[in-house]
Amino acid sequence: MIKKLVAALTLVAPLFFASSIKAENPQHLQKLLKTGECVACDLSGANLRGSHLIGADLRGANLQGANLEHANLEGADLTRANLKDAKLDSAFLTNVNFKQANMNNADLTSARIYDSNVYEASMEDINITNAEIFYTGIGVGGEDANIPDWD
Repeated sequence: MIKKLVAALTLVAPLFFASSIKAENPQHLQKLLKTGECVACDLSGANLRGSHLIGADLRGANLQGANLEHANLEGADLTRANLKDAKLDSAFLTNVNFKQANMNNADLTSARIYDSNVYEASMEDINITNAEIFYTGIGVGGEDANIPDWD
């Protein structure tokens, strides 16, 4: 009896883990890759590694846990997007609008972040190890920092 139970769990367990790993809405992912626009889309957990998302409109999109390593998001609009736990290692983030975005626990290791708007963005526990950050209100410490808005 125990052998049958273990065998059944061995067969069924990968199905539960596979569905939890791949959470994005496939239609939303195709829309983004085809049009460069996906407002309020569910892209949580999506693998967008190395994607060219220049000028993408991702306002209000859920990118929680998404893999955006080595992605080019130059000029993208991520206003009010959820980037919690997103992997942005070595991403190119020039002129990106992160206004009111949730960037908590995002990994920005070795990312290049230039001239980006982070007005009212939540950035608790972000990893900026070896990141190049210029003309953007991201730094170490300072809850009272005065971060200007583009608008």
